Amino acid sequence: MKAIWTGAIGFGLVNIPIKIYSATQSSSLDLDMLDRKDGARIKYKRVNEESGKEVEWDNIVKGYMLKDKYVVLEDADFEEAMPEKNKMVNLQTFVKLEEIDSIYFDTPYYLLPQKAGEKAYALLYKALQKSKMAGLGTFVMRSSENLAIVKPSDNVLVLNKIRFQEEIREVEDPINVSGIKISKAEMDMAMQLIKMNSKEFDISAFKNEYSSELLKIIKAKSKGKRATIRKIKVENTKATDLLEKLKASLG
Repeated sequence: MKAIWTGAIGFGLVNIPIKIYSATQSSSLDLDMLDRKDGARIKYKRVNEESGKEVEWDNIVKGYMLKDKYVVLEDADFEEAMPEKNKMVNLQTFVKLEEIDSIYFDTPYYLLPQKAGEKAYALLYKALQKSKMAGLGTFVMRSSENLAIVKPSDNVLVLNKIRFQEEIREVEDPINVSGIKISKAEMDMAMQLIKMNSKEFDISAFKNEYSSELLKIIKAKSKGKRATIRKIKVENTKATDLLEKLKASLG
């Protein structure tokens, strides 16, 4: 694995040198875009809007439009904005994971210690594990400030980026759930259905079946076979049929 961020975790006055690594990878098939006419790959070019000429990566900079004029930003400007957050994941407080709504969770990363940081890293891991708490703090990566939690998991500290409150959209015209009447029989059966199908969480039981099936179709097409379209009609349950469908679900 290649580190994507190097810095330290701030735990009180203890600084733990760490590197951040991506904890996820895509399980979707890597599909290319092609020209239907001749099967040639479609490529994207970074083009100067004025001249129409392609621009090399080394000549591309970031800019912010201010009063009808772009202000160009260099690497030093991003470092200057908040130098401490460019190098530190400062754990400002500690919280219970169950208090964070899942809507806030974003990308997970692995945190691994650098040389001479192993003992402090192990201390933080064990302290979080024993307290059943997670560290909450902020840091800057790729010129963006991130809110994050740090938690212990399978002998490694995991950093989860979480969204700021202003990044969550409010629901427009939500239904009044409390105003919808549910009969006791309907609720009892719904609770029975949940209990009957409840089990301990096991992520290994779930696979990306769509990608697997799509790969089968790709292999079949490579041999000249055509895919058959299986039409599925989803029948929405009417309010009047709710009790009947619950009974059928319970067998």
